[in-house]
Amino acid sequence: MKKIQLLSLLAAGTVLASSAAFAAFNGPSGAKKASVAEAKGMADDTAVVLQGNITQNLGGEKYVFTDGKDTVTVEIDDEDWRGLNVGPEDVVVITGEVDKDWTTVEIDVDEIVLAK
Repeated sequence: MKKIQLLSLLAAGTVLASSAAFAAFNGPSGAKKASVAEAKGMADDTAVVLQGNITQNLGGEKYVFTDGKDTVTVEIDDEDWRGLNVGPEDVVVITGEVDKDWTTVEIDVDEIVLAK
């Protein structure tokens, strides 16, 4: 009987511990909402969420993104648009990773949606 009680307590503790860990999880990629300036200062491959506008197509899959205070080049693969059409006046939320090179910082976008 004591073994069953002990196993029950261990199981309950495991569930509570995993619930606490899940509560700290912030979105599918663990991305944090940031400004463009903050994102530019983050380490390479850091997951990030930005809100703002796409103001210009630089050709191909490269675009200029602004949060109203700063700009950054974003790369949005054709399949990541998922049929979404936006103009410079549309506020969007992008989720992606910081892509740092020796002299440039870009955001490699995984998801783009209209802001609510």
